[in-house]
Amino acid sequence: MVAPVLILLGPPGAGKGTQARMLEEDFGLIQLSTGDLLRAAVAAGTEAGRKAKAVMEAGQLVSDDIVLAVLKDRMAEPDVSKGIILDGFPRTKAQAAALDTLLAEAGQKVTAAVSLEVDDAAMVARVAGRFTCATCGEGYHDDFKCPAKAGVCDKCGGTGFKRRADDTAETVRERLAAYHAQTAPLIAHYEGQSVLERVPAMGSIEGIRARLAEIVGRVSV
Repeated sequence: MVAPVLILLGPPGAGKGTQARMLEEDFGLIQLSTGDLLRAAVAAGTEAGRKAKAVMEAGQLVSDDIVLAVLKDRMAEPDVSKGIILDGFPRTKAQAAALDTLLAEAGQKVTAAVSLEVDDAAMVARVAGRFTCATCGEGYHDDFKCPAKAGVCDKCGGTGFKRRADDTAETVRERLAAYHAQTAPLIAHYEGQSVLERVPAMGSIEGIRARLAEIVGRVSV
């Protein structure tokens, strides 16, 4: 069986984090978020982590080379043997090409780039209503996914919740516009490699989960 390398593409609020956690539960895949990887590398004091720390402390953006070095180190660890889900990377066509090279050096390739397709107007309402457990980070929404018991997290039992300060209608519209502009080249890149999968993301969480499970099952053969 081929260990899948999945890329989740989708604007803020499309459900990438929720679906990634479900894929971890269903298939043993490991979600790799570049932000989390950078923080972990800095904390561990790896060579790439030290470079990232110096750049971040200078208030600059971490270069693609450093991100790729951190990703390479993480992909060498044994717990990723069942496959990975990349969230937040690549964001540009240049990063996608660099990722292709990194994977090829390891005898791997992107097995599916999943574009979670959304309706922008509906997304504004969706994002504006979301909140998370302050303890474990489990995601919820005022309309679509409330805790089974009001005020208590289904996953960890925590009673504290928080909302992102930038989850306002105006900010969400700006983020959606930026996402579409940045992601269009990635869609073309992976479509050209015949690995692009388009999944409607405005339906139920379980419906999207089933569609993603079908994709993982197919590309893992």
